[in-house]
Amino acid sequence: MSDLLDTWLWPVLAIAGLAVITLITRTFFMIPERELPMPDWLRRGLKYAPLAALAAVIAPEIAMSGGALIRTLADARLPAVLLAGGYYFWRRGILGTIVVGMAVYLPLHIGLGW
Repeated sequence: MSDLLDTWLWPVLAIAGLAVITLITRTFFMIPERELPMPDWLRRGLKYAPLAALAAVIAPEIAMSGGALIRTLADARLPAVLLAGGYYFWRRGILGTIVVGMAVYLPLHIGLGW
């Protein structure tokens, strides 16, 4: 009985604890009745947080392979990023950017094995 209790009790407690922590941290700013005072420099900086987080996730995926920097230009990600970025600055469309990037990446990666 103790083994059965150990196999499901700890994962359930961990999930419940993470759910409580998530709920508290996400509702923390909704609890006060009035707006929290923030300095202007912090308010301006928070506007760039989503862009910085996106760059922090995407940049290593583009520039690294297997935990090391890409050492060759024969990598399908590089031309795909360049052409997709060019399309975005030309047309300012997100869907077209994704389509152009994948249209370049897939033939190079699957067809040529880059």
